[in-house]
Amino acid sequence: MGKLSVGGLTPEEKRKLLKLAREALEMGVRGHRMTPLDLDSLPPTLRESGASFVTLTKNGQLRGCIGTLEARLPLAEDVREHAVAAGLDDYRFPPVSPRELDEIEIEISCLTAPQPLEYTTPEELLRALRPGIDGVVLRDHSRRATFLPQVWEQLPEPENFLDHLCQKMGASRDYWRCNPLRVEIYQVEEFHEENE
Repeated sequence: MGKLSVGGLTPEEKRKLLKLAREALEMGVRGHRMTPLDLDSLPPTLRESGASFVTLTKNGQLRGCIGTLEARLPLAEDVREHAVAAGLDDYRFPPVSPRELDEIEIEISCLTAPQPLEYTTPEELLRALRPGIDGVVLRDHSRRATFLPQVWEQLPEPENFLDHLCQKMGASRDYWRCNPLRVEIYQVEEFHEENE
């Protein structure tokens, strides 16, 4: 499950995933049911279990982002499901309206399987993180939050990155400094629609 390695998708497979995501988003926003996916017509890589996040932007601003860390569906189906969810179910934003569709740009992030990051002190955790490369998952009992590697562009300092990730998890900003958290890292292959 989740055998994807970064750089593992061909340009044609990326185009196919973006097309599937666009079709699914448009059908979902217009209230139509998605047609079943013909897995046999897809390349083997897109039929394998994969984990993805789909990010929607409008005029360069975040408009929705939904995904999963666990590979449980064929990658193509996972992307379709998250494209619709990013448009309709991201609690931070109102649902995308049909009139917005032409202004929405789709970005897909295909994830490698998260790996545990061992550390003993907050300083060791900071040194172990690779800004711009690693996506990070923080877990504390039932709480969990993640930032994709792209978030390093807005939060390039590891301390600030972890502060914001703790907030996203529902904890205080400095929670990571004084509580042992389960930390996992993963990498992504990110690609997006080109403006025609």
